[in-house]
Amino acid sequence: MSGYYPYGGGGAAPPPPEDKGSTALRTVLLVAAIAGVVTVVAGLLIVLRSPDEYGLASNNRDSLALPSQPNQSGKPEQALFQAAPDVPPPLPQINPAPAMMPSTPVRIMIKRLGINAPIKSVGLAKDGTIQVPPPDNPNLVGWYRNMSTPGQAGPAVLLGHKDTRTRSAVFSRLFEIKNGDSIEVKRQDGTTAVFTVGGVEQANKKTFPTQRVYGPQDNAQLHLITCGGTYDRRTGHYTDNIIVYATMTSSYRS
Repeated sequence: MSGYYPYGGGGAAPPPPEDKGSTALRTVLLVAAIAGVVTVVAGLLIVLRSPDEYGLASNNRDSLALPSQPNQSGKPEQALFQAAPDVPPPLPQINPAPAMMPSTPVRIMIKRLGINAPIKSVGLAKDGTIQVPPPDNPNLVGWYRNMSTPGQAGPAVLLGHKDTRTRSAVFSRLFEIKNGDSIEVKRQDGTTAVFTVGGVEQANKKTFPTQRVYGPQDNAQLHLITCGGTYDRRTGHYTDNIIVYATMTSSYRS
């Protein structure tokens, strides 16, 4: 115990007499330990100089291939449609319905995405691009009136915002749509055109597939467009477009 003074004086207790036998034993153990370390180091040097003989060469090792990571639902993601810009749009695995007479669209519904939004007619902006719906109404979809109406033969083009400066907008979840999903468009004549999704494409705005989106088609198609990719803070725009290709497969009267 520290501070224990058996002799009553102010000095510490004297050390015990030296045991010569213990000193000799410690010396033997120390020499043995040093010899063991030297032996291990020598063995490692031999192995490293000839890795092939001991199965340690890099070309003898099995590579571990990491599997792709599933999404949160545990199901694989749907592959995006990819093709040259002049390739026709993808069609669903179902026969197209006969085209109808033209009629102005008034509302779009995509039940799986929770979309139920009014449609407004839009034209061309001063720079020659298609106008987009005003950002102060984030739930509004624009129909490009210089193309077909939904249900009419040819491509009908609808545009919607992904988000605004303050909140998400009508097509914020459009990238989640899947092949085979249904899109309904109510028309002014009281009919509803039902479209089946055949493919989803993410295209860079610099290489937009103009022919595929706006080119003539024999059957009634619906093309939905919104923003996607990375948001560029310098320009205030997203780098890509999300484009949904759907074909009319049925219709009914409301």
